[in-house]
Amino acid sequence: MGAGASSMMGSEGWGQTSLGDMPESCVAPVLLYLDPPEICLVARLNRAFRGAASADCVWGTKLPANYRYLAALAAAADDDDSGSTGSTEGNGRCCPSGAIKKGIYARLCRPTPFDGGTKEFWIEKSKGGLCMSISSKAMAITGIDDRRYWSHLSTEESRFHSVAYLQQIWWLEVAGEIDFCFPAGSYSLLFRLHLGRPHKRMGRRVYGSELVHGWDIKPTRFQLSTSDGQHTTSDYHLDGPGSWILYHVGDFVISSSDESTKLKFSMMQIDCTHTKGGLCVDSVFIYPKDYRQEEWIICK
Repeated sequence: MGAGASSMMGSEGWGQTSLGDMPESCVAPVLLYLDPPEICLVARLNRAFRGAASADCVWGTKLPANYRYLAALAAAADDDDSGSTGSTEGNGRCCPSGAIKKGIYARLCRPTPFDGGTKEFWIEKSKGGLCMSISSKAMAITGIDDRRYWSHLSTEESRFHSVAYLQQIWWLEVAGEIDFCFPAGSYSLLFRLHLGRPHKRMGRRVYGSELVHGWDIKPTRFQLSTSDGQHTTSDYHLDGPGSWILYHVGDFVISSSDESTKLKFSMMQIDCTHTKGGLCVDSVFIYPKDYRQEEWIICK
């Protein structure tokens, strides 16, 4: 027995093995417990971890349940983009049937425009939850074509590079809808609004507040409904001039990843006893419930 132990130890003693000697099949089950950014970090350790960190069995658990549907939309958007530019190189095309799942995950983390570029979806990098943004240009806004009331402002402060700016109106109504196959889970829907007209002066961000009025008299009503009967209503006095604020309309639950759900959402202030103005309407955001970013200002 002593001779056997001595031969196992070798001339250098114990400790001849290392993490690099672990087979990928042993490493992969451990990676299942890590979030995607953590998986990418441990992939730098050695060859075994690098190989396991690219395995489909690992990334398949991180992708949304209906990732094939999302990947097909991303591939179609990439095809449209390459067709418009005349190039097929470097567009990061997402191929549902051929790409490894790590590559699909990476592609879905990038925004995918659809509906003429007025809407985008992506998955957030840390957990793989679906996120969506809907531009004001995809919404029905009362009086939007009358320049006495509304105008479209170009701005770098919107992911769509344009916001709807209200100068003054008696009847405010903004409504939109989306029909989409969301992955199963709980979501929050929020309006992104700004009181005052943001612009730059001598390289510094400022905002014009001269037209901001009427929002403190009566609350603005926000509503959300789903095709399966969920409904929520929230009332807010719009406030915080000079900052983009996310107004939480409500939450909804998706029970099946394979069925399309239609959402209808709106904001309105239709008390015609007073005018209101000085409002920028950027977009509507849909995020996994409880998802937050540090720079957000959320009104709940």
